[in-house]
Amino acid sequence: MPAISSYSVLFYGSPVGYQTNRAQIQLNDATGKTLAWVRFNDPDMTFENDYVGDDGIIRMHMPSTMFLNVLDVLRNEKPLNVYFVQNRGFLGTTAEPVGEGE
Repeated sequence: MPAISSYSVLFYGSPVGYQTNRAQIQLNDATGKTLAWVRFNDPDMTFENDYVGDDGIIRMHMPSTMFLNVLDVLRNEKPLNVYFVQNRGFLGTTAEPVGEGE
């Protein structure tokens, strides 16, 4: 499971967004290789299922209300990993000691 080393954020304008999405966070490894796209959808938008493309990039789909939570984890936690199991994308930390602080 490669660790996430960097990320970039993209917002989609217009009332309908882009390809059913409102925003996207791209997750990259230390070499700059794209590991995943975490895509965010408003409540009235169509949610795609999570999947891994032929290019090996994970596509995760979350409600727009989760955007700030995901951004907060990316800004403040490490190490972070992204992976795909049982037809779902997962983004999270490894085990951390209690009371470690930021």
